[in-house]
This record gives sequence, structure tokens and C-alpha cells, in this order.
Amino acid sequence: MNLIKKIKKLIEKVLLNIVKLESIQKYKIMILGIPKELLDNETRVAVIPATVKQYISAGFNVKIQSGAGEGSQISDSEFKDAGAEIVSDVSAIYNSSDMILKVNAPTSDEIEMIKDGTSYISFFQTMKETSKVAALQKKNITGYSMHLIPRTTLAQKMDALSSQTNIAGYKAVLIAACHIEKYMPLLMTAAGTIPPAKVLVLGAGVAGLSAIATAKRLGAQVEASDVRPEVKEQVESLGAKFLEVESDSDDGVGEGGYAKETSEEYKKKQAELLEQRIADSDIVVTTALIPGRPAPTLISDNMVKSMRPGSVIMDLAAENGGNCSLTKPDEIVTIDGVMVDGTVNLAGTMSVHASQLYAKNVSAFILHGYDKEKKEFNLEDEIVSGSMFIHNGEIVDERTKSAIDGGDK
Repeated sequence: MNLIKKIKKLIEKVLLNIVKLESIQKYKIMILGIPKELLDNETRVAVIPATVKQYISAGFNVKIQSGAGEGSQISDSEFKDAGAEIVSDVSAIYNSSDMILKVNAPTSDEIEMIKDGTSYISFFQTMKETSKVAALQKKNITGYSMHLIPRTTLAQKMDALSSQTNIAGYKAVLIAACHIEKYMPLLMTAAGTIPPAKVLVLGAGVAGLSAIATAKRLGAQVEASDVRPEVKEQVESLGAKFLEVESDSDDGVGEGGYAKETSEEYKKKQAELLEQRIADSDIVVTTALIPGRPAPTLISDNMVKSMRPGSVIMDLAAENGGNCSLTKPDEIVTIDGVMVDGTVNLAGTMSVHASQLYAKNVSAFILHGYDKEKKEFNLEDEIVSGSMFIHNGEIVDERTKSAIDGGDK
């Protein structure tokens, strides 16, 4: 009799364990891992306490490497209070996480640490950093790039490229105003009238419009040029003069609101128009950047030499080579008294708000694409699939595939 009772209890225990196992599998919690950024000039972080709380409310676990938020003035204790687990060993982050959230593309060492089957989200110029994409191919990795977020109304709150370039345009004008040894606004004083500084902005995308608005707020006289004629109204609404290159075609108008590379004839007309305007400017801010491509050269050596000593060029395309032929990425050089500032990652110089905006962009993307019932990403969603460049080690983005194939030839 006692033996029968023992067998019954044993069966009940086995059945209970089976139910628990099924429950764990059904409600598997996805772990988000946030390692420190490794680049010397990177101060941003991919999460903030507010988004940590959002993730935990949505059913995620969040693991953050100790010190990951220091560059953005966020302490480990603030992350811990929000519900995150603080981990000192970065390898433990990579070994235990189902999805890695970062600002920058992974280094070779980080790629080695990423476990098979992990998802990875960051700014990743997949058409430029093809060797890293190839390295990810060797692993069962699914990668999403914030550079590839579709330019749709629904995806606006996920558009990290816009949120970060908006900061860069603003900061570029402030730095330029410190570089030149002049007032920015018109001043009428007892000692005489001081004319306003002349600012020329090349490229009227998000960064350019931010630069225009900031320069106007500082009282400068502002002109702007762009290959897309439809931005004329936006430029003029901010109080700047639009310099238009006459063209019978849609040369320069790309998909999703981005600019595209122009024809040689257009470039010649553009150079003729800009030559005199550049020579007459105190500050030139260049923002022309085509995703995944080398930046187009808009300012030649001769144009730089035509500028007055003390003038400044802020090249926001320096990361991809620069719009000025004399730009050196992450350096400030002076040619015949003209300063060319090629500082990369201007958004990182305003880390508090840059991280706040980027973290919200990333959380909007994850919470939009995550299916709570299935406990997985909805790969059929157009924003999720549009941002994905590699899935289980296979390249699924045609632009990335073409860049890699072109590099192999």
C-alpha cells in the first residue's frame, strides 16, 4: 500500500515538472544585453532607465554592463533601480543575451563573443562595413540596422538617423560660432554697426535644417543649397535663402526622402553656383551624405583657398570621407587660415539627449516588432523586415548583398 502511494506521488511530481517545463518554454523571457561602447569618442548608450522600465513591463529581462551609461551621466544604480541587472563581465552579457543593443557596429572582438542565434541591433552601415557583415555571416546571427529603418510615417518614432543628425546640425553651428572670431548677429553699437555672420548650409535634410534653424536663432545671415528642389519651402520657412541649381530632371532625388548621387552635369552647375557663395561665407556647414556611400565632394581645394582667413567649414559628412576635399575625419585642419572641422560623432558630444533619443528610437522599434504572445519578433512586419540585413547568417537586404558582391569582384 505504501509502495502504491509512493508511486502515485512520484508520478504527480513528474507531471508537475512537465507542466512547469512547458510553462517555462511557453513563457520564455527574452534577455536584452547592453554592453559598453568601445569606440574612444563614443559616449552614448542604447538604453536609459525609462526604456529599461518599458522593456521589463513588456516581459523582457535587461542586462547592462557596469559603466555602460557613464558617458551619458547614467549610473549603474539608476539602471538597477529601473529593474536592470548590472553585469561586470562583458562576456557574460554576450553569452546570456538573446538580443544585443548597441549604438555602434560590433568590433571584431565583439563579433567573436556574440553567441550563435543572437539578434543584434545598432547603427550599422552595412553597405560600408561589409567585412563585418561577412563576419556575421559565419554565425547564426540576425542583424538589424538603425540606418535601414524605413522612411515611413509609422516608423518616424524609430528614425534614429534623424534624431542623431538633428543634434549634429545644431551642435555644428554652435562649434562653428566658437571657431570664428566674430559675432553671429547684426549688432548696432555706439562704436559702429557689426554685420551678421554669413552661414552657408549645403544639404537641407534633417541635419541641414537643424543647422539653418540654429544659425538663424543666433542671428546669422543664412543661405542653403540642396539637390532636392522640394526642400526649398522648408528652407525658406526657417528664414534662409535657398540657392537652387536649375535642372530639368529629378537629379538628386532618391527614395524615402534621401538624396542620391547626381550627374556630372549637375555637379558642374552646382559647383559654379556655390563657388562664389562659399568664398563669401564665414561658416559653411556641409551635410550631404548618401547612406552607405562615400560622401560626395562639394567643396574643392580651390574653393577652400578662396575663403577668407578665419572662415570655418564644418563637415558633417566626415564619417564617410567628407564633403570637402581637404577634410580629415576626426581632425581639425587649417589651410591658409581656413579651418576645416571633420569631427565625427557630434551627436556624442551631447550624450545625455543623444542617448535619450536613440534609446527611445530603439525601444519603439523593439516594442513595435515584438510579438508578446509568440515571444519573438514579427519578421513579417515591414519595418522589422526593412531594417533587417542578415537573418540566421543569411544576408536578406539586397543593398547590402550588392555591396558585398561588388567588393568581391
